[in-house]
Amino acid sequence: MPVGRSTRTIDSGGVRRTVHLYRPAGLTTAVPLVVMLHGGYGGGTQAETAYGWDAQADRGRFVAAFPDGTNASWNAGGGCCGPAARNGVDDVAFLERMVAALRRDLDVDPNRIYLSGLSNGGAMAYRMACETDLFAAVGVDSTTMLVDCATATPTSVLHIHGTADQTIPYLGGPGRPYSAKSPPIDGPPVPSVNATWRGTDRCSPPTTTTTGTVTTATATCPAGRAVELITIAGAGHGWPGATPNPLAERLLHTDRPSTALDATDVIWRFFAAHRK
Repeated sequence: MPVGRSTRTIDSGGVRRTVHLYRPAGLTTAVPLVVMLHGGYGGGTQAETAYGWDAQADRGRFVAAFPDGTNASWNAGGGCCGPAARNGVDDVAFLERMVAALRRDLDVDPNRIYLSGLSNGGAMAYRMACETDLFAAVGVDSTTMLVDCATATPTSVLHIHGTADQTIPYLGGPGRPYSAKSPPIDGPPVPSVNATWRGTDRCSPPTTTTTGTVTTATATCPAGRAVELITIAGAGHGWPGATPNPLAERLLHTDRPSTALDATDVIWRFFAAHRK
């Protein structure tokens, strides 16, 4: 894998899928791997650029992967979302193959493979956490969990969400669809999702702190794991700290990113603190 940005294809189910990569200079052995899943109507390079992951990889000394969904969507379960769900795309198999391929190319630390995602991509990240044991930690934003997670492997989980999110409401239920052809995402309340993972990880009751508009509830769990929920009062649907995109805000009815925190930095710090 070359230093800097590159792109490769992965064969999955007879279909050539694309993943965009970033490798900092000077990496040696046993590097962490962070996989970032874009939101609906997004793409790998869009997520890489808009959310500042390359600079974070340079600081954190990890390799970052930004796979493309099918027609800008992921089959995250529960009818979500878009063409990937309608066509029954096996995105679980694709992401498993992608991680395996990257491990063949790089000396990846198997105890430091992480998964992040926004919106549709965040729901896909939850699906991967529920149905595989690849990842040491998962960090998601503006999303929900849409699959049965009763048999999940204990995993550290961080969830960031705004209370004014109308696309995936913080208190659950159907949200605002992106378009007339896109059914609303109807998921459980975000605190309920977080409680599910606290049960999976057998955590202690969470401790809560509030600074300004940001409330953080952190539960410590056996084997050094943690389950954390960061709630941003008044924030909408979007990646906090992202570069604003007025065109997307107008066409897709998305919200201007919150400036209460930098989600990329917060998620990476959570990842760095939690190995498998």
